[in-house]
Amino acid sequence: MESIGATILVVDDDPDIREVIKDRLESLGYEVSTASSGEECLNLLEKQNPQMILLDIEMPEMNGLEVLSEIRKREMNVSVLMISAYGTIERAVQAMREGAYDFIPKPFEPEHLGLIVQRALEREKLKKEVEILSEEVSDRYHLIAGTNSKMNEQLDSARKAAASSATVLLLGESGTGKELFARAIHNWSNRKGKPFIPINCVGLSKDLLESELFGHERGAFTGAHQQKKGKMELANGGTVFLDEVGDISTELQTKLLRFLQEREFERIGGTQTIRVDVRVIAATNRDLDEAVKEGRFRKDLYYRLDVVPIVLPSLRERREDIPLLANYFMQRFSREAKKNFTGISQPAMEQLLTYDWPGNVRELANAMERSIVLGAGPKITPNDLPTRVVLQKPSPSSQELSYHEAIDAFRKELIERALAQSEGSRVAAARALGIQRTYLSRLIKTLHID
Repeated sequence: MESIGATILVVDDDPDIREVIKDRLESLGYEVSTASSGEECLNLLEKQNPQMILLDIEMPEMNGLEVLSEIRKREMNVSVLMISAYGTIERAVQAMREGAYDFIPKPFEPEHLGLIVQRALEREKLKKEVEILSEEVSDRYHLIAGTNSKMNEQLDSARKAAASSATVLLLGESGTGKELFARAIHNWSNRKGKPFIPINCVGLSKDLLESELFGHERGAFTGAHQQKKGKMELANGGTVFLDEVGDISTELQTKLLRFLQEREFERIGGTQTIRVDVRVIAATNRDLDEAVKEGRFRKDLYYRLDVVPIVLPSLRERREDIPLLANYFMQRFSREAKKNFTGISQPAMEQLLTYDWPGNVRELANAMERSIVLGAGPKITPNDLPTRVVLQKPSPSSQELSYHEAIDAFRKELIERALAQSEGSRVAAARALGIQRTYLSRLIKTLHID
């Protein structure tokens, strides 16, 4: 039985009834404790955390309805089943109106008792799963919201765009949360509840991506042993998110343009025209203006995609949101790893705020996960952070150094930051600093940079 191991409190003033119920439920694998009065029940609830209470309606001094009322008043999150004798059915129905899940009439069959308890526990489990999912959706929204004015301006644009079926183009560096934005637009629109289907346009050949988008007929190419519906067809009524749309081939750009104009297509190897109602949200970290100038991206497709452009700021442009995001990831990964981290130390937070995060929110999430996995707690310290995030010891004050020493210390810090941001690539670091790679190598040797 799926709910084996659940804890149940049986409350009845009749010792024989308590014993019968206890024996039956324990035989089904439940953990059972008992109480002989309403007052004892409430005292036990302060010490225990049962998943369910079987509560007799007719008890002296404090009856079941009064106990139920007190449980709800104290906001205890527990499912209650009422036990009702003949003549108290109306009161049992009243108890259900006041929050009880169901009632069990006396006398009862042991099998019937087990079935009702199992059904109630399964319902409670489903309710909690929905609550957790809602919390996760709310938490994920905080990843794109925050307090940064640039980000909130883009959120306003996204909310306005969601009210229409206009194509949205999300622009920004990798890791800035473009898919989260796309999901938010979908959930704010009247398409919520319909499919949201993401497609990553990178890493697939032209033929595979075309099949993913539009499907294929049986025998259309070698290996096409049966008909396959494409994501555009499966998403009918909903939203398709084209991630990294700037990487698709020129030939496929032509077919995508036709789809955006007509909202119709044919499967590969097919002759039947299929029409669908799909909202398209596209995203890229590439400069499409430059790609159009170089002939790598069709200008007319760019205009079709660029109906509502939304530019997501990088994490270094919204540093004020770093504490919020870091604490969210700390709590999330601490919970997943079953560790009891309580916060981020001030020195560690200073390092997080100083680092430029070329990988943006995704890199911050990875850094926090690593810190939780390898850290001892209870707070994340600089020693727990990835090496690339932690700057070298601060340069000594210029007042303590000679002119040349201060210049060398400053150059060393600049080079170390550039190397950290380029993940050790001297070519990328030299480009960022605006110097030749050979000169950078000499400086690294001269300044004794590890």
